[in-house]
Amino acid sequence: MFTIGDFARLGRVSVRMLRHYDRIGLLRPVAVDARSGYRYYTADQLRRLNRVIALKDLGLTLAQVQQVLNNALEVAELRGMLRLRRAQLAAQLAADAARLTRIEARLRTIEREGRMTTQDVVLKELSSLRVAELTATAASHETTDIGRAIQPLYPELFRRLAVAEASPTGPGLAYYEAAGDGEKVVVHAAIEVAVSPDPTRDFAVVDLPAVPAAATVIHRGPMDEVAGTLQLLAQWIEENGWRAEGYHRELYVEYCADDPAAGVTELQQPVTRA
Repeated sequence: MFTIGDFARLGRVSVRMLRHYDRIGLLRPVAVDARSGYRYYTADQLRRLNRVIALKDLGLTLAQVQQVLNNALEVAELRGMLRLRRAQLAAQLAADAARLTRIEARLRTIEREGRMTTQDVVLKELSSLRVAELTATAASHETTDIGRAIQPLYPELFRRLAVAEASPTGPGLAYYEAAGDGEKVVVHAAIEVAVSPDPTRDFAVVDLPAVPAAATVIHRGPMDEVAGTLQLLAQWIEENGWRAEGYHRELYVEYCADDPAAGVTELQQPVTRA
């Protein structure tokens, strides 16, 4: 027989771990000295210890390991358990690969610019939203044309909401879509609400679908200076292996009509893997 110290060295585990396995009934010593409390193990128990180590290495919990060793699982249950673990590891590998891509992109930016950027792009999921909105058509996607079309819509939307006694439940936002085959763009001035669609009202109520993945960045300052922030967002999308889908959204976190320079806007660009 082996003392707990010798058995731990043979099995390449710690004495503390063997004591824990004993407490939970996973691997009990064959004998315990009544006076000293010393634990003793046999060479044959190394096979069970090695199975414990191998199953743990697969990512199973100690409770699951105990079920396997005690033959308390059907083959189908064990197969399902391992398939779940395989899926978890695959998801972890994908997340780590995406993280590695972001690190490499950040390193390229630092090497190119010689400094750490103060604007961070965050990938997130966008929840579905119910919004009240008014629309107009801009002559092009140029910032000045967009601003000229959308700016009058918000005061009018708020006026109509007040008449309908429909209170906003969130910040304002804007989103865009192409108008036919030309350069024109349909602009949507919207605000989150909790009212049902009603064709008799003089504003539309629309449910915006959830977006599984959107690259987002905070723009500070007036919207007529948004081009630089959009360029940064586009660069991040390209360098991190994503592809922009359609037009971006603008969430007006802090809208300051009297002081546009104090505005805070989150730009949200839906993306898919390139």
